[in-house]
Amino acid sequence: MHIQQGVPTSDVTAGKYPTYQLGSGWNAMLPARPKSSRTSIRRFGTIVIGGGYTGLAAARRIAEMQPNQPVLVLEASTIGEGSSGRNSGFVINLPHNTKMGGHTSPLEVARKQIRLYDAGLHWLEQLVREHRIDCRWNPVGKFHAAASDAGVQNLSASLAQYREWGVNFEEYDRDALHEKLGTSYYRYGFHSPNNVFVQPAALIRGLADSQPANVVLIESEPVIALSESSPFRITTTEAEYTADRVILANNGFAKALGILRDRLITIFTYAAVTPRLPESELKKLGDTQEWGVIPANRLGTTLRRVRDGRFMVRSAYSYEREQSPSDTLAQLTNCYQRRYPNMKSHDFEYVWGGTTALTRNGATFFGQLRPGLFASLGCNGAGVLKGTTYGKLVGEMAMGAQSSQLSDALSLEGPSWLPPEPIRRIGVVSSIKYQAVLAGPER
Repeated sequence: MHIQQGVPTSDVTAGKYPTYQLGSGWNAMLPARPKSSRTSIRRFGTIVIGGGYTGLAAARRIAEMQPNQPVLVLEASTIGEGSSGRNSGFVINLPHNTKMGGHTSPLEVARKQIRLYDAGLHWLEQLVREHRIDCRWNPVGKFHAAASDAGVQNLSASLAQYREWGVNFEEYDRDALHEKLGTSYYRYGFHSPNNVFVQPAALIRGLADSQPANVVLIESEPVIALSESSPFRITTTEAEYTADRVILANNGFAKALGILRDRLITIFTYAAVTPRLPESELKKLGDTQEWGVIPANRLGTTLRRVRDGRFMVRSAYSYEREQSPSDTLAQLTNCYQRRYPNMKSHDFEYVWGGTTALTRNGATFFGQLRPGLFASLGCNGAGVLKGTTYGKLVGEMAMGAQSSQLSDALSLEGPSWLPPEPIRRIGVVSSIKYQAVLAGPER
């Protein structure tokens, strides 16, 4: 197993941004990228905290709307090594949660989200094509698969929603799934076209490197303090900046700056990718060059056959702290072996963890926290497209724009309250353990 060290931390920066024991496997597959330079400018109209999908989308739109004004993006890590370069590379344009919405029906909430995500996906694809971002963009859809009775029931409930939303799908029994995926582990599943596969580190690096000329991107400079009101003072490990407006796009780590401490939690998830497999082994992974499986339980195992001949496994969760690499390797190897016992080897080339920000009710905070301070926080595990979509809209909102898409985003319910520590930790850890038991064979 190849081990690439993560970014070191210190007492000053601890908890301000994600630090990892192992580097991103997706990023390690790419050529080295030059680091961004510093700037002598200290006063900006807008500063964006966080250089992930949300932050880069917000910076792009603000820079386009004010082409003569510099926009500063402060990224604590390096582009590609942060959380945005550590996900599974699914870009899904369907809702993950339609139960929030106040007095609005779940169907209307779903319709709003579908409109938002469709527009966001169209914009993201335009950017990829316009700037020739080589992120292996592949709109081949995704499978959902179940190995247990409870999993089959969950998928049946999902299909009832798909029918109500008017989403196309194709159902598969065990034999048909075996042909497609190369495993008889799953009893039942379905495929829908609502997904694009990407190489996530390549995508976020391409989005960063194609920013408008008036975007100033600084990497490896964590923000450690933010003042209460405009003009905002933003203190980093290297300098102090001033801005009329601030966009918070650092997900769960906004808590460390005093924002939404009673609304957000940070969860680590884990993934591993094999070396490129020989053709004889790839034949054991079904008849399709690239596919992915979403589990029938939220704590189940995600799979992805990658177009370049690798195989990815993602599973396991931990609260606020990363588990040991040895535990991660053992868990992911077990997931791989149970599904594909006939593979010649179950070795991985890269193993890594990544963070996502969750809220109790699955809702994202989107809007203005106080005058001049805007945020989109709590992606709930759907950061690529939701981050891009909401980042674009929060940038437009900060510039005073109005649109039906912005109205839809603002109409959705925000995150619900979370109890303080240690009650919060007890509740979340207990929930993870309980959901793991419920997941059963889906893990």
